[in-house]
Amino acid sequence: MAALPLPALHASHGGCWLREQDLTGSGTRPISKGDAVMAAADTPLLILNAPLLATRLGYPDLSGLDLLELYAFVHPARFVVPTPKGLAHALNLEEPQGDADVPRLLQEAAGALLDMCGNPEWPEREGAWTALQSLIRMRWPWATLLTGRIQRPSQAERWLFARLPEWEETPEAPQPRQVVLSEEEVLERLTRLTGSTAEQRSGQRAYAVEAANAFAPRERAGRPHVLLAQAGTGIGKTLGYLAPTSLWTEKAGGTVWVSTYTKALQRQLRQESRRAWPEHRADGTRPVVVRKGRENYLCLLNLEDALQGGFSGRAAVLAQLVARWAAYSRDGDMIGGDLPGWLGTLFRQRGIAALTDRRGECVYAGCPHYRKCFIERAARASVGADLVIGNHALVMVNAARGRDPASRPTRIVFDEGHHVFDAADSTFAAALSGAEAIELRRWVIGPEKASKGRRRGLSARLADIASYDEAGAQAITAARAAAEALPGDGWMQRILENAASGPLEELLAAVRATVYARDESGGQEAGYGLETEAAGLDGAFVEIAQAARMALAELRQPLIRLGMRLEALLEEPPDWLDGPGRARIEGARHSLTWRVETLAAWESLLDRLGGPADPEYVDWLAVDRSEAREFDIGIHRRWLDPMKPFAKVVLEPAHGVVMTSATLRDGEDWTKAIARSGTPTIDVAPRLSIHQSPFDYASQAEVLIVTDVPKGDIPALSAAFGRLIEASGGGALGLFTAIRRLRAVHGRIADRLARGGLPLYAQHVDPIDTGTLVDIFRDDPAASLLGTDALRDGVDVPGHSLRLVVMEQVPWPRPTILHRARRLANGGSAYDDTLIRAKLAQAFGRLIRSRDDHGHFVVLSPAFPSRLLSAFPAGTPIRRVSLDEALQRVADHASGATAETIEASDPPN
Repeated sequence: MAALPLPALHASHGGCWLREQDLTGSGTRPISKGDAVMAAADTPLLILNAPLLATRLGYPDLSGLDLLELYAFVHPARFVVPTPKGLAHALNLEEPQGDADVPRLLQEAAGALLDMCGNPEWPEREGAWTALQSLIRMRWPWATLLTGRIQRPSQAERWLFARLPEWEETPEAPQPRQVVLSEEEVLERLTRLTGSTAEQRSGQRAYAVEAANAFAPRERAGRPHVLLAQAGTGIGKTLGYLAPTSLWTEKAGGTVWVSTYTKALQRQLRQESRRAWPEHRADGTRPVVVRKGRENYLCLLNLEDALQGGFSGRAAVLAQLVARWAAYSRDGDMIGGDLPGWLGTLFRQRGIAALTDRRGECVYAGCPHYRKCFIERAARASVGADLVIGNHALVMVNAARGRDPASRPTRIVFDEGHHVFDAADSTFAAALSGAEAIELRRWVIGPEKASKGRRRGLSARLADIASYDEAGAQAITAARAAAEALPGDGWMQRILENAASGPLEELLAAVRATVYARDESGGQEAGYGLETEAAGLDGAFVEIAQAARMALAELRQPLIRLGMRLEALLEEPPDWLDGPGRARIEGARHSLTWRVETLAAWESLLDRLGGPADPEYVDWLAVDRSEAREFDIGIHRRWLDPMKPFAKVVLEPAHGVVMTSATLRDGEDWTKAIARSGTPTIDVAPRLSIHQSPFDYASQAEVLIVTDVPKGDIPALSAAFGRLIEASGGGALGLFTAIRRLRAVHGRIADRLARGGLPLYAQHVDPIDTGTLVDIFRDDPAASLLGTDALRDGVDVPGHSLRLVVMEQVPWPRPTILHRARRLANGGSAYDDTLIRAKLAQAFGRLIRSRDDHGHFVVLSPAFPSRLLSAFPAGTPIRRVSLDEALQRVADHASGATAETIEASDPPN
């Protein structure tokens, strides 16, 4: 393998390095940022992760020969951590010894990838030559280097849409048999999954036996077996519930859904499930299926449109690389699946989102790729699967409005059960906003004026129905006319210019005016949204709201009539209506029902304005902003207790439900956990189970509450973070409650840390998706990562890579209108304390993930309330210390000192 003799550039917070084209010359030299920008502008350079490099250089127009793009072409659907070290490991090259050695690696990696294209054993060869011809026409920088290395195949390569396999129809699954799982069977299955030579964990065995109770036959309709199981970190709860799950599916022939809140746990579950089920059954079907919302999957019709001219410029290159990936993808999952999370960020556009079905415009059987659709394949596979791995939102949506009642989950394990409340809160919410309303307009009307894309309205999607059924055609025409009342393109600008058009835009303008009139922030929170209660509204506002409500009703009525016509066509089908046609009409009915329900919710919301408040709901007006730029306006409604609809929609039809988490209850009290499970709504007394973590927190962890970093002092906060990361030698996870403070701290300390060999990454700063940031953090023990709430849960970084967690302050809840209402209804400050303790417990849970983990949990809070200390596991040493003492303890641990050698003169609080 020969290195590619082209100049290579690398830049980090520690500096910039350039390796010249002549590999036999002087080698790599450090250069200034200015010289690096001039070199990049002068000639294409070998680089890695152009957006990140552009951020480091402060040169947003940076372009070059990005190794990540080449890797995505040569090895689609193959994992790589997008760092020099990660690339070296993926290609079996020598890992770079510091920043100055990275350009050498880039040249070698380019050579290795180009050499692979000439290798007859290249596993991803098929389709490469055809894709390259398109990329040559798009002037992709790598195209000229690849041209002579990829030989034209002797036979024409199959187009992507001809290569993808078709899914097959399956018979309706029979009802599962009624079986009872014995304790002996469950424990035997657990032993088989963990391995006969594995250490038998008593906590895990007890947990598995408890979980089996949820699979017993239901005794009364509407009364499922419900288990609330708190299992501390290290219990092994995944295999603990997979043991009775796999046993029940084998004996009963039914399907169990395991629901998670984070994509990271979904990936982990997919790995663990291989212990219980093979990849494929004897008939070729998959016993385990991962299901996500349709907006996560590649839409083949959108991709075809992009490949045939729907995308231009850099976005067109992205479409070609996605097409390469689609041919080798396991399941077409673009968000958290085997599509590299970093791929979309390389192209600085929302190209990935445009290739999914985010607007609910699927034409189902009317699509030419329907029989090869990734979404339809996953949906059908889940009907006959033993295990379906989904997420909380999907389970709730499926239960509420699943297209096929027979496929709705009846046995469910909610892992990360402490998030069920949050998921229900979002699922059963209503929001009449400009963004939501304009999407509904587009769904009904289709493309308007000069808009591009394959977006099609009702008329186009149901053209054959309209030509056959006069009443249906009239309903479509009426709906299209009524949808003109919804906000159109440019609605926000018209409102800002006091030129609102139509009843809905006039309502949004009134909402905005009311919110600003009542604002008392004095502009101090310019980066955040504004909100006010939907109460005390004047007569003029109520009149505008009623006019908008009538406009929505005029749209809802023809949609209802259209749904009735579609139902009549299915009951008495015409001769020309074949199987695919029926499937398309079923899909249209499903979409219509969803929109009709949305419109009804909006009407109900508007009808309440000006009248007495409904005690079941919390309503408010809001202007959403980001970086002081307004992007949406709307009226919002949430359930005061979202577990009420959850109980009716999800729990009541189910037969068995397990809710499990390491932080399900608050302290020693189950009362709040039971209330937040939804079981009181359906008068079910859940079974309660608790299993303590096997870790020795007294020797593995220490909580340090630093008392001398003043709140609100950004320089002091930044210095504390920087010194703590240096003391630990990296391996730190920093958690912030405000993006503004995160960015300020990162900006002050990143360069200094990098010069000391301690790279620092950050959400909302680095142009990298969160999942990839965690991959980078996990892969480099010297790296540290700053983030917000998304990193407090679901981040599994065991071992030396995570040895220090630093919270910038106590995570107090934001005082929103919704929070205030729930606080008032749930005990005032005690409600706040419950939420804070849960956040602290989840954050602490990132630190100790195995018996070999050790580390410190630091909170920079001068006045940390003692009542919150119960958030930490029993036995964990907790000390209030100065920053200097905290630094000493962290440094002693980093240098290998044992807990016994750390001074312990002051006893734990």
